[in-house]
Amino acid sequence: MTHPDPPMAPRPRPRRADAARSVQSLLAAAKALFDAHGPDIALDEVARRAGVGNATLYRHFPTRQDLIVAVYADEVTFLCEQGADLLESESAAEALFTWLDSFVVHVATKRALALAGTADSAQRRTTLFDHWHTSMRSTAQKLLARAQRDGAVDTDLTVDDMLALTNAAALAGSSADHARQLLRVQWRGFAGAQTGAPSPAPGST
Repeated sequence: MTHPDPPMAPRPRPRRADAARSVQSLLAAAKALFDAHGPDIALDEVARRAGVGNATLYRHFPTRQDLIVAVYADEVTFLCEQGADLLESESAAEALFTWLDSFVVHVATKRALALAGTADSAQRRTTLFDHWHTSMRSTAQKLLARAQRDGAVDTDLTVDDMLALTNAAALAGSSADHARQLLRVQWRGFAGAQTGAPSPAPGST
């Protein structure tokens, strides 16, 4: 009598922790390569640097723009988390200036990445940019309000004006360092009677 073969055991699904590690490796690799070579770098190179196969890359990020948006969103998340940490620092003025210093470098160096990731759809660009702007504006508002309560910043300064001026410095600067220098000049206006800008915390940029 012939016995049927036992059914094949189902292939185990990848653990969520493994998938999360793959995503983080891909984001780290893409960020480094985008910073060095721009967003047009071959995606095969991103996968190689992350130590995963192409199939893994495309499973998590089906298109180049999906990957670019994820990298940029990760940068925005970092800025917001940094702002939350700075709210706990001793000096409100130093906290605000440190965050603005990071923000001006972010705009000066990441704007092209954000535009590349949203180039295919005006509606998608508007939705994503609104989300990113809202997140960063909320962070900036909390830091500004704290500095104003401490008398470190002019109380007439609004968060929208502050971010607009900082954004202008980023776009006008010939480099990230030049943008940071322009921010230091602007800080004298933000701070009112104060003449000097506090030093950003080590490792803030």
